[in-house]
Amino acid sequence: MSFLQPWMLLALPLVALPVIIHLINQRRFQTMPWAAMMFLLAANRMSRGYARLRQWLILLFRMLAIAGLLFVISRPLASGWLGATAGGGADATIVILDRSPSMQQIGTGSNSSKLDTARRQLSDALATLGTSRLVLIDSGDSSARELESIEAISDATDTGPAGNTADLAGMLKTAYDYVKANRVGRADVWIVSDLRESDWESGSGRWDALRDNFASLPQTTKFHLLAYSEPTAQNRSIRVTNVRRQQQGDTTNLLVSLSLSGDENNTAEGEFPLQFEIEGARSETTIALTGGSAEIKDHPIPIDSQLVRGWGRVSIPADTNPADNDAYFVFAEPAPRKTILVSDDPETSRPLLLAAQISPDPNVAATAETVNRDQLATIPWEEVALLVWQGDLPSAAEQKPIDAFVQAGGQVLFFPPKIIGSQQAYGLSWQPWISDDKGAEVSNWRGDEDLLANTISGASLPVGKLKIHKYAGLKGEYTPLASLDEQHPLLVRANRFTNDPAGNRDTTSLSGPPGIYFCTTTPNPGDSTLARDGVVLYVAIQRAILRGSEALGDTRSLDAGASEAVDWRAVSVNEDAISSQYGIQPGIYETSQKLLAINRSKAEDSATLVSDQKLESLFQGLDFSRVDDQAGSLRSLVNEIWRLFLIIMIVAMIVEAALCLPQKRTANEGAATP
Repeated sequence: MSFLQPWMLLALPLVALPVIIHLINQRRFQTMPWAAMMFLLAANRMSRGYARLRQWLILLFRMLAIAGLLFVISRPLASGWLGATAGGGADATIVILDRSPSMQQIGTGSNSSKLDTARRQLSDALATLGTSRLVLIDSGDSSARELESIEAISDATDTGPAGNTADLAGMLKTAYDYVKANRVGRADVWIVSDLRESDWESGSGRWDALRDNFASLPQTTKFHLLAYSEPTAQNRSIRVTNVRRQQQGDTTNLLVSLSLSGDENNTAEGEFPLQFEIEGARSETTIALTGGSAEIKDHPIPIDSQLVRGWGRVSIPADTNPADNDAYFVFAEPAPRKTILVSDDPETSRPLLLAAQISPDPNVAATAETVNRDQLATIPWEEVALLVWQGDLPSAAEQKPIDAFVQAGGQVLFFPPKIIGSQQAYGLSWQPWISDDKGAEVSNWRGDEDLLANTISGASLPVGKLKIHKYAGLKGEYTPLASLDEQHPLLVRANRFTNDPAGNRDTTSLSGPPGIYFCTTTPNPGDSTLARDGVVLYVAIQRAILRGSEALGDTRSLDAGASEAVDWRAVSVNEDAISSQYGIQPGIYETSQKLLAINRSKAEDSATLVSDQKLESLFQGLDFSRVDDQAGSLRSLVNEIWRLFLIIMIVAMIVEAALCLPQKRTANEGAATP
């Protein structure tokens, strides 16, 4: 049990006041032996036991009444939820709110989502506990802002559902920066999340630094986790994987490829309805489910031959999570797929050119050409989708046009030179070559996203069959996509857009992380089997080209939160979306140059949770408490129980008054003696 006014407990010694008064009254009269009264005293001892018991009971209930009054004033909280750990007195209360799509799951037998339940419960709890300063850090933009009232948590429109994946580590870093910058005394940090691994990234090295930073603060910081980790039930999600326009004679079709997936408990088979909406015109069809999921490739939808650019949406029937029931897409004439290759080794450049020139789509031409380093200024960057660079890393002057190219959405793939230099680019630098006569194998790779992701059917690329005989070391900060061992990566994505450790550069036009990749070996037969086993090399290059070409066209598909919504006009969005948050709300938007489709990220389709053991390790050494609940719950996080003590006080006073009543005299006792 804890108290909202614990200082009132200092008055608990007043409980002994009735005993003290009783002892003082006892001292008012002195007992004197008197022979004439000895007989009466001896006769009175027969009824003395009951009288003494009554006196003790009167003292007890008087003490109980005073104790009840003190407990009422102290405002006790019931233990069992957060009553044992939370309480008033914090200088600042920081709320970290996960608004990701998975938080929109609706509870069983309820119309409330996890997010709605969390906002209501948290508002009620903070209204009970009280706070002098309330700070909100939500997953929409991960910035800290002070709220004027507690009700804003549940009532404000900008704390509602969002389509972007949360970054819990980044939000906690913002909380740490706020506590440190504002010199907050005691801070209570309330974390609201459903513990999805995609939001927490529990394996990230940022957690170790965060834990050390909070532990080193001189201020007291308490962490309270409100976990809504209830698994999904009977839920399916829809995602569009590809869209292209096809014209054959007088017929024009829109070919839509999509995937429909269900949770592990939803394996029903049979016909399943789909609804397509193209520029406001709707049509319906059915697909066959196998094991609760389905894949459709190039489903034809007739469109007007004059419709060159447009938008669409695929919808499935309502289920337990409305956030993954719609998938938006845009279409237009395919953008050019042009690759520029800068190389100092003709034998290495040959397989790279070949992989870039063969288009996977016969209706879209792909071109590739080789240029020298001194010709960078003459490259028509607005027509290029991919830059392949094999040789010494670009100098500062050479990097300027590449920076602009990447910022516009272009992709860059670096391969090491024959002779390693000291040049650095994008926070990375090549290290000396390492030879392995037996041929090193890839120990692990990212099959869930990026260049080496699994195919649409779920089959993995044959990355594990590659043999790497020579590879260069790599120094700097990066995200590994394929690794030979813990110290030596094969393919990485650069974390920074610049060499500046702070990364202070405008990247608002970037779709997610910069498309800058480093491969530590080359397709030269003496270095690896990338050219001989060409599937991995071809797929990786074509995926990079496709990403770059999407940035060149009149349309673009982005993950929610990947770009800042500057001068966006809503075309088809949820009616609750506000203009300041268009960038994190799924839908169709239009700018002066492009038509944009915003969807939840692919990581949101994974229902993997952070394990209890891993969660404990993330907050090891910190003052951490956890409460589990579910969507639609009507329970309160914090319960005041002062009414119970008020009842106890009233009962004690009534019993004490009853005990103080004089005994009734019988008729014989009241008669006069003869």
